[in-house]
Amino acid sequence: MNLVIFDDALRHLLRLARIVNSPGGNILLVGVGGSGKQSLTKLAAYITKQYFFQVQLTKTFNNTNLLDNIKELYRIAGPLGKSVSFIMTDSEIKSEVFLESINSMLATGDIPGMIPKEDKDLFSLESKNVYTKEL
Repeated sequence: MNLVIFDDALRHLLRLARIVNSPGGNILLVGVGGSGKQSLTKLAAYITKQYFFQVQLTKTFNNTNLLDNIKELYRIAGPLGKSVSFIMTDSEIKSEVFLESINSMLATGDIPGMIPKEDKDLFSLESKNVYTKEL
C-alpha cells in the first residue's frame, strides 16, 4: 500500500513510536475526531512490533468484560513476554468505573480485585521464566 504522510503527521508518528516503545510508556491523545489519532497510534504500534489491542464494545459490555480484557493483556505482556499497545477511546468508556480501573492500571499497574491471589502467584511464576531468559 502506498502511503503519503504529511510532515505534521510524520512528526506525531515519530513521537508516538518513541513514547509507545519506551518502557512503561503511555500517552493521552486529545484532538478532534477524525484527525488520525487512532491510525497513527496503530501505525506506531506496528512499527515498534507491539501487540495491538482495542476494546470491542457490545451492548452488554460491562466492567467485568473490561477486566477480563485487561487480564488477557496482562497475560500477553507478562507470561508471553510481548510488548502491548492498548488503546481506549472516549466512546468506549461506558461508565465511571471504567475510568477508575484504567486510572488504577496506569498509576500502579494493578487493579484491585481483578486477579485473585492464586492467579497472581501463577502469573509471577510464568513471567519469571520469560524474563530470566532475557538476562
